[in-house]
Amino acid sequence: MNRWTGTGHLTRDPQLYSTSGGTDICLMRIAVKRAARNGAAGYFEVKAFGDLGVACAEYLKSGREVAIEGRLRFEEFETKGGDYASRVYIAADAVEFLASRRREGSQADSGDDSEGDHGEAVAAAGSGVEAEG
Repeated sequence: MNRWTGTGHLTRDPQLYSTSGGTDICLMRIAVKRAARNGAAGYFEVKAFGDLGVACAEYLKSGREVAIEGRLRFEEFETKGGDYASRVYIAADAVEFLASRRREGSQADSGDDSEGDHGEAVAAAGSGVEAEG
């Protein structure tokens, strides 16, 4: 079984791009507190595909807490220098948008709740088409 489920905070705004075949891919990075004594964070790359990726890119921002269900994926690629490298990332099957962190002067503080309920969820499966990123 290859499943990953966890919560974390986005460390930067999601980035949406499309492959030459037309698949939308949203790249996110999350910080997850480890169970170690010092509570240091671990960082994970997350990719959401298709409609799920588009929704993540549209509604999520840096600092937002998310719950993610997905699979660990391994990819190999060639670097700009011509070397081969590899990485593991989480291919999201579902992303739940949890409470956002409120910042001074942000829309959340002004009473403008343009993102809707802070507990809304996106639980759509990915498109099933995964491309190298």
